[in-house]
Amino acid sequence: MAPRPAEILRTCADSACLSLMRLWRAVLVVLSLSVLGGCGEEGAAHARVAIREQQLKEVGAIVREDIRKHLAGVEAAGERIGPGFAVADPSQRGSQMRTALRLLTKPPRGIPELIVSARTFTAAVEPSGIVLATDAKPDSDRMTGIDLAKQFALVRDALAGKVGYAIDQFPAIEKGAEGSVSLLFAAPAKRSGQVVGAVLTGIPLWRLSQRLSKQLQLNHAQEKGMILWVYLLHGDKLHHFGTPPDLDTMLPPSDVRQAGKKRSPGGFTGEFLQFGRWYGWGVAPLPALGPDMSVLIVRADPEPS
Repeated sequence: MAPRPAEILRTCADSACLSLMRLWRAVLVVLSLSVLGGCGEEGAAHARVAIREQQLKEVGAIVREDIRKHLAGVEAAGERIGPGFAVADPSQRGSQMRTALRLLTKPPRGIPELIVSARTFTAAVEPSGIVLATDAKPDSDRMTGIDLAKQFALVRDALAGKVGYAIDQFPAIEKGAEGSVSLLFAAPAKRSGQVVGAVLTGIPLWRLSQRLSKQLQLNHAQEKGMILWVYLLHGDKLHHFGTPPDLDTMLPPSDVRQAGKKRSPGGFTGEFLQFGRWYGWGVAPLPALGPDMSVLIVRADPEPS
């Protein structure tokens, strides 16, 4: 005898059914997977094409411009703070450097590229590789006194006179926690043409993801009702902030992303249906940030009026 509706509802409340529903969602995502070269006629076909032909290019352009600006910003910062390393008294040197770093990121005399940056810190590094000061308040400064040259090749390069950037991970401060993965920029600090230290600034990947989402949304603000979100992938780990939790649960899982990457290293798209609305998504490498970096963009077209 066929089960009654009430029995079906009770059965679907069981954990086994919930697991089946999650599996079915993953199957739907897999079925929707395609390489960037082709999209279906139904679902989020237009959104997937737009991601491939517009949003992925937009994100790449924004990232490249951000890198250019930050490299210029840290180089200018190195020139500004160089004289501060000459202060003889250690405590006074650290105090004055902390003030100088704060002024670098504030109008009216700050460095424009750092004033508008999504960075979360700026640090002055002594020739020894140890952080002299940061722009954080003393009670929240966890970097001063840390040997960053020992941890980051980027800092060692800056102390050797080179301006550069890299994706790297800070060690966890608390036991059992995970250190922040950040986009770091470093430059030598100079006085009379001689390297006397270095300056380092960084943007955590979650913060960069947030910045990219906001910029895309601003770029398409005239398209009322469009939904756009950007996630960053470092290896296979997602980095994001402020994205809708319900949307996060619908993203292609790791095995789907790995299968898509193997099938189409240059990028791939997919789609899903949530609350009666179709979303397209696309994953592609982000070489400007490094060989292990990719971007995942989610888009829903404006609903018909």
